[in-house]
Amino acid sequence: MKLNYNKAEYYASYGKFSQIPAPERIEIAFAGHSNVGKSTLINKLFNRKNLARVSSVPGKTATINFYSLDPLYFVDLPGYGYAKVAKSEKERWSGLIEGYLSSDRDIRLVFMLVDMRHAPTKDDVHMINYLIDTEMPFVLVLTKADKLKKMERQKRMEAFREEIPCFDDMHVVPFSSQTFEGVEELRQIVEDIADDNDVAAI
Repeated sequence: MKLNYNKAEYYASYGKFSQIPAPERIEIAFAGHSNVGKSTLINKLFNRKNLARVSSVPGKTATINFYSLDPLYFVDLPGYGYAKVAKSEKERWSGLIEGYLSSDRDIRLVFMLVDMRHAPTKDDVHMINYLIDTEMPFVLVLTKADKLKKMERQKRMEAFREEIPCFDDMHVVPFSSQTFEGVEELRQIVEDIADDNDVAAI
């Protein structure tokens, strides 16, 4: 199914998992550390400048944000791991993320974002292990790929093999908002999911 990404629109935001209505569609989620580039990725995927609000302030996305593109919902989860917030706020974010991922919603895929320039954080590894343990389908998206020179990039990819569990078994997509690297591959993944849903609905 060729999706018309220009028709994507903001749908709703929720501060507590209990506020989220019952699922209506299949969903694709975006997870990652604060300031890893989830909003930027969503905007590039939909070829829009400000569909998802991009902030230079880590931890700005403190809600679960839903975006609609028939037949899918795209779900931007709060960025985790930001230190400069109250413990109660961290617990609320954690409850949102875990509540969503462990629910019976029809989550077909998680785009798990990690900054390509650095080793994954403990929280990144924790999230990846959670996805593996719960057998949640996910694609590892390595953001800010354009910031690395060729040799630096090769070194990081080698290092990831040691730093990320089961790295060689993952579907890995390097992504850059500047060069558009990875955008078409990610769109193809999304369209394959939409196609599978069409087949299931027949």
